[in-house]
Amino acid sequence: MGLLLVLALALPLPAQKSSREQELAALRLEIARLTQQLATARQAQTGLQGEIQAVEVELRLQETRLAEATTARDLAARRVAQGEAEVRRLEGALDSAQADLKRSVTGLYRLGRQGYLRLFLSLKPDRRLLPSIRVMRYLARRDRAAIDRYQDARVHLARERDQLLARREETEKWIVSERDRRQQLVTVRERKRLLLARVEKETTRLSARATELSDREKKLAAFLDLLYGRAQGAPAGTPMQQFRGVLDWPAEGKVTAGFGSILDPRYRTRVPHNGVDLAVAPGSPVKAVFPGKVLYAAPFEGYGDTVIVQHPGRIFTLYAGLSGMKVGKEDMVSLGDAVGLASDKLYFEIRVENRPEDPLGWLR
Repeated sequence: MGLLLVLALALPLPAQKSSREQELAALRLEIARLTQQLATARQAQTGLQGEIQAVEVELRLQETRLAEATTARDLAARRVAQGEAEVRRLEGALDSAQADLKRSVTGLYRLGRQGYLRLFLSLKPDRRLLPSIRVMRYLARRDRAAIDRYQDARVHLARERDQLLARREETEKWIVSERDRRQQLVTVRERKRLLLARVEKETTRLSARATELSDREKKLAAFLDLLYGRAQGAPAGTPMQQFRGVLDWPAEGKVTAGFGSILDPRYRTRVPHNGVDLAVAPGSPVKAVFPGKVLYAAPFEGYGDTVIVQHPGRIFTLYAGLSGMKVGKEDMVSLGDAVGLASDKLYFEIRVENRPEDPLGWLR
């Protein structure tokens, strides 16, 4: 066996990427994509729904990371197995080279010092010289090849053993990584379970809140129907309809919720809204927008202190959420009279023939 053949057998042939390596590369691309998607979801998340969407992406990311760790572990383990097989093969090659070298050294030992020279001098004078020289050259090359094979096999074996040790360490690292990924996956799944429980609880609360708000509005509407039915005619004076669009605001402030159904900011559910909400300075006066008669001045469930005034033209105005009242039932109020003091929010409503209308169409 020549030196080139030994080296050809000792060195592994280059191979195309295995399917597991291709799978690992694809998983890493997917991890990069999901990591970017998770960052985007976290930036955009609002409320429980946003949290759930972010957790869903994080869950897919952790599952992909676990698949990556498992694939990398399997690939590392396969490389370790290949390395162990290569070490065993090289050990066999080293034993074979060692045996060849031993035979050559034994033969030289038997010839003694200057063995090749003694062999050459022992040739018979009547033999041709050139074939004998060729034999000597062959024997020298053979002995040198045995030494080279032995040395190459020993160096290659040492290198493969070092690589095998590194691969085993790599496999151990991936096993630890896989264990960590599994724990992270369990943590994310538990967080998702808790989020879903919160969603279910919040949904129940939203439903109850929506029912509460709807009932509150129905009670107010029913009460206004009652007042309207009991009213013994409108107060005397110019009908309020003639001043549509030029009435003053009941208090200085900013509209925070307009007329019509609105989305409750806390419970994210739509509820009827027959007036407007104003953000006002606490303690500021709330004034009557037109002369009239006070039909109601007392707390009302869900609205706090409430004042309802009847005006000429069969129109009601309602001022709710007051921190205190300045008028009582049956009082007559003039334009601009204070009916109460504001809290931080004022609810104002206008009804014509007991039908709610948008106050913004009446105020300037």
